[in-house]
Amino acid sequence: MKETEKKETEEGCCACCHVHDERHHAHHEHHYDSLSCGCCHDDDDDGDEEDKGKTVRKMVVSALLLVAGIVIAHADIPGAAGAQPFARTIPLAMFLVSYLIIGKDIIRSAISNIRRGNIFGEQFLMTIASVGAVLIGEPAEGVAILLLYTVGEFFQDYAVDKSRASISSLMDIRPETARAIRNGTEQTVSPETIAVGETIEVRPGERIALDGRIISGESFADTSALTGESVPRRIAAGDEVLAGFINTEGVIRIETTKEFSKSAVSRILHLTKEASEVKAKSEKFITRFAKVYTPAVCIAALAVALIPPALLKLAGNDVSFRIWFYRALMFLVVSCPCALAISIPLSFYSGIGAASKNGILVKGSNFIESLAKARTFVFDKTGTLTKGVFKVSKVVCSGGFSPEELVALANSAESKSNHPIARSIAEHTAENLPEKEIPGADDITEIAGLGVVAHIGGQKVAVGNARLMEKECARGFKKENADDSCGTVVHVAVGGTYAGAIHISDELKENAAQAISGIRKSGARKIAMLTGDSENAARKIAGALGLDDFHAALLPEQKVAHLESYIAENAGAVAFVGDGVNDSPVLARADIGIAMGAIGSDASIEAADIVIMDDNIARIPTGIRIAKKTVSIVWQNIVFSLAIKTAIMVLSALGITNMWFAVFGDVGVCFLAVLNAMRALK
Repeated sequence: MKETEKKETEEGCCACCHVHDERHHAHHEHHYDSLSCGCCHDDDDDGDEEDKGKTVRKMVVSALLLVAGIVIAHADIPGAAGAQPFARTIPLAMFLVSYLIIGKDIIRSAISNIRRGNIFGEQFLMTIASVGAVLIGEPAEGVAILLLYTVGEFFQDYAVDKSRASISSLMDIRPETARAIRNGTEQTVSPETIAVGETIEVRPGERIALDGRIISGESFADTSALTGESVPRRIAAGDEVLAGFINTEGVIRIETTKEFSKSAVSRILHLTKEASEVKAKSEKFITRFAKVYTPAVCIAALAVALIPPALLKLAGNDVSFRIWFYRALMFLVVSCPCALAISIPLSFYSGIGAASKNGILVKGSNFIESLAKARTFVFDKTGTLTKGVFKVSKVVCSGGFSPEELVALANSAESKSNHPIARSIAEHTAENLPEKEIPGADDITEIAGLGVVAHIGGQKVAVGNARLMEKECARGFKKENADDSCGTVVHVAVGGTYAGAIHISDELKENAAQAISGIRKSGARKIAMLTGDSENAARKIAGALGLDDFHAALLPEQKVAHLESYIAENAGAVAFVGDGVNDSPVLARADIGIAMGAIGSDASIEAADIVIMDDNIARIPTGIRIAKKTVSIVWQNIVFSLAIKTAIMVLSALGITNMWFAVFGDVGVCFLAVLNAMRALK
């Protein structure tokens, strides 16, 4: 079953943004609280830059004092032999001043975290390690611990901020203002103040602020921010456009059809924000692991400080408690799992950002993880593998009805339906029977998976597939009437008598075969199709694409049943790909529900876990590649971080390494893990 748990955060807004406040200096904390998603915006960028400037100055002054102190302490100064206490005091004073400059904020954060009940915060651990180094006569190393920690944190902040900016730029599709036409005059207002039915004007280079219909003008629209499509789309009067599109050429006027809060851009931003709150299994593992890891390493540090020297003492050996205490301090330095706590959420959110850039909206990091593990892909046919642009190819009449009468009756009965087949009949009627008077239909009832039944001119008219005819047509319908070898067949019965059939043709999408090949190369073991269309039409598509399995003539509940059988018999996650119009139950039941061409569909965006914002099926292999790369980066960081820290702890316990190397094990590994996480954006 799908994982829908929300990430629990103690404070801050998004889970991906919230990365353990306790591990940062007071002036760095807000960087991580607002990592990422475009749902959080820094209003104090000037303050940010000022804080960074102060940090740089502190690091430079502290480093100069540390280096000067080390040089003086080891220099052979003439005449200093008689002034040994004074010669030792100068470097010690330099070390202490350097310590206070670089360590003041760290110590303050450590005290603040302890007051909040967080004993194992990284600042506290660094403070203990540095104070311990000073107490055992190694003040230079005590300063070095805090200095290297601060330098690492500074560059780590820079890397995270850069990643946040990259992701935010992908999500920066929210229009700030709109040009409303009110009482014949132009007014620049907030999009939230514009009501449905008002007119807005959009000039070249401006972003369309609300969903609507063009009433005048023509242009080209850059839809890449929403769909990932790089080729501009031609738009003209009568076309539907969405908030977030960029008008690239002419001036257009648009009649709004939705409030800003219900527009496509608002829905996408809302879902993107929610995506950061849904945790992947590996994120949950790290959350649980961190609660155990740090206390366990601290206990190990205490054991290293006490047990080996005690045993050696009992064995009659000379032992230096100072040496073992020093080794224990190195344990404390590497005891915080910061590399994992920051880099893993950042990896997943970078993956979500990369997917968004390619026109793929992922509603949570758990679905990135599931998509990477998917081994079975099940497709709907119409509008997913095929273009879904139906054309009436043939009309076969029976019972004395003319082709015009048959089409007019079918069009009237289907007048309330949004199904692509109903639209194709309506288009055929408008093109070929413009003068024909279409009779009105009453008591229209749509029967899922079968068709529609209505009353027209006092007679019961049934329009649908062969199964509906078996139910509603008592006379004239024969199995040979159901020849669907050339496409979909819509049968018509009037008053229980068979009246004829309308043949509808559809075509494969040009890149469907390429997409199926890409999915198979990604590691898919089974690719199948579930459709409500006829057996012959389904077999034709399955053969052309080389699918492993297909089931045809299915009702919506039968699709769910077949999907559940795939879930039961296959290892790995099962993904269902549909057009989002009639597939909500199956999308909701799949391990990963992927909706195609769903940019304007509320129902599909709600039901699906991953939304392909246009009809380009080739985006699915792209999404799989992004998911696999993201999960690979996550595990690289987990293995790398734990391996390096474990190695440093072993070397520290054996006395092979020193404090400088231990600091690298904490700060350096974290910095490298963050840089690696940023690769998921590319």
